[in-house]
Amino acid sequence: MAVSNNVTSAVNLIALLCSIPIISSGIWLASKPDNECIRWLRWPVLFFGIAVVLVSLAGFVGAHWNRHGLLSLYLFFMAALILLSLILIVLAFVVTRPDGYVPASPPVRPFPEYRLAGFSPWLLDHVTNSDNWPKISACLARSDSCPRLNRRYLSADQFFTARISPLQSGCCKPPAACGFQYVNPTMWVNPANTLAEPDCAMWSNDQSQLCYSCDSCKAGLLGNLRREWRKANIILIVTVVALCCMYLVACNAFKNAQIGRGAHK
Repeated sequence: MAVSNNVTSAVNLIALLCSIPIISSGIWLASKPDNECIRWLRWPVLFFGIAVVLVSLAGFVGAHWNRHGLLSLYLFFMAALILLSLILIVLAFVVTRPDGYVPASPPVRPFPEYRLAGFSPWLLDHVTNSDNWPKISACLARSDSCPRLNRRYLSADQFFTARISPLQSGCCKPPAACGFQYVNPTMWVNPANTLAEPDCAMWSNDQSQLCYSCDSCKAGLLGNLRREWRKANIILIVTVVALCCMYLVACNAFKNAQIGRGAHK
């Protein structure tokens, strides 16, 4: 029985270590400008990591001090966490599968450009609807995403060879199809084709406006979210696989402890 408890204690220590990449990815997601402006997307991964820590601590205490009631609760809640994490992974994969990417024009420019029609209806409904977007766009306008471009790229050559994010491409500059002339990363003049798409008329050199009302900005934000959640999903998948393996070991150890406990009666 002591051996089984020691195994369970070791498993929970490893589970605590597994929570580190989950919490780290949650903090990374929460710190991104796009996630800062969409509050309900900031915290799920971080809360999941904290829940893994608490449940693993309960399992460690229960195994180390031979508290069978606590171990039973640990097994129940860990199973629930694994199930919730699988739901989160599947949901994140499904809603971020379409990428909305279209090649920039002219193609020699490396800027990624996106269109709303290329993203999942669920994301469109929850992020770009008329109730949420005014708050999100105001938050983006207050962020440092666009001003940072002016500080980083001091010449046209530097800017046109830069790898800017989908958010910056969609919100901080007009669409390439409009044919605006470059002044600096967030100031463009004399469009060649204002009818190329509706966003051409939406562009403003007012630094508090830029293209925050454009569909290209909405699509750029979704492009950023997709890229970041795809990276976080990889970490979640690896960690959940490890948690599943350790959970099976803990279940077997708990079962052996129960058998040993019955044999000593």
